[in-house]
Amino acid sequence: MRHTLPIAPQFYVTAPQACPYLEARAERKLFTALQGEGAGRLNDALSKQGFRRSQNVLYRPSCADCSACMSARIRVADFVPSRTQRRVLRRNEDLKREATSPWATEDQYTLFRRYLDSRHADGGMADMDIFEFAAMIEETPVKTRVIEYTTTPEPGSRKRPLTAVCLTDVLDDGLSMVYSFYEPARIEDSLGTYIILDHVELARQVSLPYVYLGYWVPGSRKMGYKANFSALEIYKGGAWQPIGDPCAHSAETHPLSVDPIAEQVARISLPDTKPVRG
Repeated sequence: MRHTLPIAPQFYVTAPQACPYLEARAERKLFTALQGEGAGRLNDALSKQGFRRSQNVLYRPSCADCSACMSARIRVADFVPSRTQRRVLRRNEDLKREATSPWATEDQYTLFRRYLDSRHADGGMADMDIFEFAAMIEETPVKTRVIEYTTTPEPGSRKRPLTAVCLTDVLDDGLSMVYSFYEPARIEDSLGTYIILDHVELARQVSLPYVYLGYWVPGSRKMGYKANFSALEIYKGGAWQPIGDPCAHSAETHPLSVDPIAEQVARISLPDTKPVRG
């Protein structure tokens, strides 16, 4: 009888490149491929250890002398919106949520282009064409949904205009917001905040304990808004902990702040690689 041994994930490190969050810093990522029938279990396990998904890759910052980037998540049961966030919810009462399969559409791409051209014209995704956009949405080996938000139709029209979109992974313990974009003309409505608030409500409805927000970076204006959400936890020092006072966390570099790659990989907890039989 022939036996097939399970293959453990292999981890790699990217070459240093300019950090998108902090000036004059170099970014480096630890990553592994996400594929096969165990992809969902691997995504669940590594998301709990500070990893994020991008298409069929899971990655985590592993910079040479900087550990500022910390994965962040909201404890759904303990979350209480602030007065400002309650106003955001009221301002966006016209929006209707619909969860769909991960399939890219022309309406999504048109909104995506308006969003990039207005908010991130010089960012790393600025040149993304419709085929690359479709790959970002559709190339997922795990349970993923596209959460669309539409608004009230214009007079004489029956079609609800697409106003915001979030690519969301469904983990065994929460919703992971992979990427979101929205109508830049509605800047006063704080749509980015609204999408997070609605994901907290959606997670509550389906009894999932966390909403994963990506990385929070002290000292980064681009990522600072995440600290405005109550019941926020960060993954720091190999464990999840309440963020506490955001000012207590430092973005300073230190030559010994990051362990060697081999030690980082050795501490990663991997899921059972045995196939799940129905």
